[in-house]
Amino acid sequence: MNVEQIQYNISEACRKAGRKEEEITLIGVTKYVTIERTEEALAAGVHHLGENRLEGFLQKYDAIGEKAKWHFIGSLQSRKVKDMINKIDMLHSLDRKSLAKEINKRAEKPVPCFVQINTSGEASKHGIEPEEALKFIDGLAQYDKIQVVGLMTMAPFVEDEEIIRQTFRRLKMLRDEIEEKHYQHAPCRYLSMGMSNDYQLAIEEGATHIRIGSKLVGQK
Repeated sequence: MNVEQIQYNISEACRKAGRKEEEITLIGVTKYVTIERTEEALAAGVHHLGENRLEGFLQKYDAIGEKAKWHFIGSLQSRKVKDMINKIDMLHSLDRKSLAKEINKRAEKPVPCFVQINTSGEASKHGIEPEEALKFIDGLAQYDKIQVVGLMTMAPFVEDEEIIRQTFRRLKMLRDEIEEKHYQHAPCRYLSMGMSNDYQLAIEEGATHIRIGSKLVGQK
């Protein structure tokens, strides 16, 4: 468990960027580890946990329940919404109207959602095209159970830091544009970006929620 090292790196990235550590929510991505390992992360002070598969999430939720804040960070099929939407604290992967519609139908209370944007331009990545984001978010006003708290993206897995930074900068610019509209249904304050290999760069570029798996909790 590398919680201290990660916290130190977060602190350093914040210092470099002139930001406060309290602005950063560390999400421990536990998709590859056991329930026991997940409980160790919780005991070590990682209270926000991220899962990307329904089955893995439900197993851990049954064991841990509301002792953790649960973030669903993977692509979500509409037919699976009913099984998990009232158990999670945040969804990081809202990327289509049909999913919003199903969440609205199944949720018992408003769900804080990040709209996933494909700022890298990679065909393999999920997410809405940046040019479509405003129209999409504007259209979510009709769903009273959707609260757009921010935007999410994934950077390409490349060595070139500038390409990674550009992916994050593009998301921040889009977030700023949406935030300025003062939508009641979409305050859009947060940026979910940065994973094990690039979270320090993400913090320097404005991330508020970072999703760290292997570097934090290991892989088993």
